[in-house]
Amino acid sequence: MEALRSLCRHWSHFLILLIIIILKMIYFNQYLSTYQQGRSNIFGYSSNLNSHMRTHTGEKPYECKVCGKVFGYSSNLNSHMRTHTGEKLYECKECRKSFTTSSSLTEHFRIHTGEKPYKCKECGKAFTKRSGLTTHVQTHTGEKPYVCKACGKAFTATSNLTEHLRIHTGEKPYQCEECGKAFHASSYLRKHVRTHTGEKPYECEKCGKAFHASSYLRKHVRTHTGERPYQCRECGKAYKRCYLLTEHLKTHTVEKPFECKLCGKSFRSSACRNKHIRIHTGVKPYKCKYCGKAFTVSSSLAEHVRTHTGERPYECKECGKAFTTSSCLIVHIRTHTGEKPYECKECGKAYKRCYLLTEHVKTHTGEKPFQCKVCGKFFGNSSCLNKHIRIHTGIKPYKCKYCGKAFTVSSSLAEHVRTHTGEKPYECKECGKSFTTSSNLYHHFHGCGGRARSLDLRIGIPLTQRGREGETYIFFFFIDSLHDWKINHIPESNNSLD
Repeated sequence: MEALRSLCRHWSHFLILLIIIILKMIYFNQYLSTYQQGRSNIFGYSSNLNSHMRTHTGEKPYECKVCGKVFGYSSNLNSHMRTHTGEKLYECKECRKSFTTSSSLTEHFRIHTGEKPYKCKECGKAFTKRSGLTTHVQTHTGEKPYVCKACGKAFTATSNLTEHLRIHTGEKPYQCEECGKAFHASSYLRKHVRTHTGEKPYECEKCGKAFHASSYLRKHVRTHTGERPYQCRECGKAYKRCYLLTEHLKTHTVEKPFECKLCGKSFRSSACRNKHIRIHTGVKPYKCKYCGKAFTVSSSLAEHVRTHTGERPYECKECGKAFTTSSCLIVHIRTHTGEKPYECKECGKAYKRCYLLTEHVKTHTGEKPFQCKVCGKFFGNSSCLNKHIRIHTGIKPYKCKYCGKAFTVSSSLAEHVRTHTGEKPYECKECGKSFTTSSNLYHHFHGCGGRARSLDLRIGIPLTQRGREGETYIFFFFIDSLHDWKINHIPESNNSLD
């Protein structure tokens, strides 16, 4: 009996061993056949094969119960769930920043190491993320496969389309815990949060200035390099920022789709229209913390603040003179180049500034739309009207910091300040003598053998002027030669011209 039991045990062990050998042979034959057929994807477990097959079928059986988003793998769902719970298991040892997935940490760590493993074969540009390369490649192919069904706009990535769709739906799922402000994209929320924390992780290598967002740093770097990557294909004009090119393109199409419902005026962009509407409403949301003055647009406030801080970030490379605004620098550069891009179609006269052409055009039309309510006098522009009104009100807002004397216009203050500083910026090219004002140079120039600007002078035209002591003077213009001329003045009491 014992011998029978022992025999059965041995046979059972033998049978189990035989079954294992048979199964291994079956598995090896399957492996060999698939290898011989040239198939690339071989899996040891059926579960792995099932997961892989979803890449072909597009099946996504794992759904998020919070937002309804579906995934092909349970691991992706688990990672996604952390965006709702706020759980961040993976921390960067360099800066202590935390992430929901290990792959996000790996990508982030390349910021510290500078590693960019994903390189474009077309232009050689490298990226820290594969997704960044994928999106970039489409800039070469021009491919934008993701189209918005609402407006037809196309995008290179699904994430960009998803964010764009929220503009139509008005959905803003990303809310700031500090102030409650909501955003349609998580990237905008991250940038916004830094305005509360004061974090500025992006620093300029040239000047050390730091920024909240990498996009601000890229724009700033162009002030050093002078790079203008956004070029108009129509006229070749280039810009530092994309939105400026977009606005410029409308000058070719003359398209102004955004209309003001209050006055009917049309604009090329909604932003310009919104700024314009504040003229009607009187809303000035941007207030100076130094003097309390309010402005309708943030750019005007930024420029104004520099009058308090004395900051002049825009410097002329030709002469070193610095300015508070880029527009002032652009206009100043024309004094070196002699460029006058604004030309009158009526008479051909050209100007360095647009507003000067606008004022000049009114000399042809005779238009004076701005009227003084006190005396009824008309003016060609609002600034002249505002200066004139100060004659009635007696307001002199421009005060000299040296002696306290006040003036109605800033140009008068600027001329007066030179009497304290001794600055004489206007120099005579004939004799080298300098003057504090352009008018003094102008009068000196005529008495210094200067060249006449035009030949429409008439010989012997008498101009009478009464002197301080009551004595009357008669001025005569004499032309010595074809171009040279001088001014002589003779007391009226003399009958001869000796």
